[in-house]
Amino acid sequence: MDVLGDGLIEALRLLLTGDEDTWAITALTLQVSLSATAIAFLVGAPVGTALALGRFRGRRVLLAIANTGMGLPPVVVGLFVTVLLWRSGPLGALGLLYTPAAMVVAQAAIAAPIVTALTATALQQVDPDFLLQMRGLGATRVRALGALLAEARLPLLAAAMAGFGAVVSEVGAAQMVGGNLAGETRVLTTAAVLATSRGQFALAIAFGLVLLVLAFAVNLVVTLAQHRQRVTR
Repeated sequence: MDVLGDGLIEALRLLLTGDEDTWAITALTLQVSLSATAIAFLVGAPVGTALALGRFRGRRVLLAIANTGMGLPPVVVGLFVTVLLWRSGPLGALGLLYTPAAMVVAQAAIAAPIVTALTATALQQVDPDFLLQMRGLGATRVRALGALLAEARLPLLAAAMAGFGAVVSEVGAAQMVGGNLAGETRVLTTAAVLATSRGQFALAIAFGLVLLVLAFAVNLVVTLAQHRQRVTR
């Protein structure tokens, strides 16, 4: 109980005193996770749209793959990206391993299947005659698709939230491809793991609480945006 209490006190101290290392770690956590989520959405949303609306051979197999990818272990993704970026690997010449860029790549690979599967599910719930009605009103295919995406904007926002939640809290891939280097690739999750391994439980709890506050703040902003859209509809 003393450890938990000390952790709460340490978390408040880190948040209120503006500890430089903590703010740097928090900023990098946001930078990496938000960048990865943005990339995953830019890739996953179009693919999910194609899977939801397209009619082509192998579509169901691809949907099954996307749904399976939602449960993809981060450590497997981290291993795959590490092999790709290793010095002797296919992309080793880029020198990205143990950099924030490598962490973004790994986390985007984790979030993309989640965004893809949830986007496909969201668009499949829209009235199947919606596109036909829009085309019947004279809308072009592009405008009809834009109207469909606007109709499903709240579920799409939820897909992005799910992707962010998956990457901001993961530690396996971030540890493997980033190396947890102080001042360079250390994020809140890897910092908490390091503190725990050193027996600094109060500091580990503090980092965990800061991560919870960060995740809550981001999701609160998105939830308020969702509520505002519902009110204005």
